[in-house]
Amino acid sequence: MPYVFDAYGTLFDFNAAVARHRAAAGPDADRFSELWRQKQIEYTWTHTLAGHYLEFWTLTERALDYCFERFPSVDRGLRNELLGAYLKLDAFPDAGKVLGELKRRGERTAILTNGSPAMVGAAVEAAGLKSSLDAVLSVDTVRMFKPRPEVYALAIAEFACQPADVVFVSSNRWDAMGASAFGFRTVWVNRARAPDEYPDLPPAAVVSDLSGLLTVAA
Repeated sequence: MPYVFDAYGTLFDFNAAVARHRAAAGPDADRFSELWRQKQIEYTWTHTLAGHYLEFWTLTERALDYCFERFPSVDRGLRNELLGAYLKLDAFPDAGKVLGELKRRGERTAILTNGSPAMVGAAVEAAGLKSSLDAVLSVDTVRMFKPRPEVYALAIAEFACQPADVVFVSSNRWDAMGASAFGFRTVWVNRARAPDEYPDLPPAAVVSDLSGLLTVAA
């Protein structure tokens, strides 16, 4: 059974980039980081709806520039440092353990991400997760972003299976919604204990961290 993971927010902590420079970013660091992520994802949706594709890295840069405009208290001189940190985001503490255990059990594993190949490849390498993954799949192949069904179909093509055969793991409820609509068996990693926004397309399971997946998969 293939286990397919979202990358940013699920395996990698997208807040880690700003956290590494929290002192330099100042008192608006947390709000800056939150808006960076919000705009990054918003841009994927608006560009896909408009039928216009730009790489996730370009959208990440543009979202960052927007944040500097919104929060002039944050030194724009941090731009290169923040982008460099985003290429080497910290993996969540349980990511390596969970992927390693799934491989030990003989399961196939993959990442399915909005990230461009170079971007997510750098993060995987930096986190030491490469040996625990059978594939890293990027939306760059279909030139549109999640939650388009064409994106989730990349996992079906990779593993030559049916949607119901795939366990899809994401911390983003909108991503889990899209995966459930596609027919995946979806696990929502609800670290923030957020309310469910899509009750019509529920996940198969909800866990509070990645380690909870091992119980679901047992």
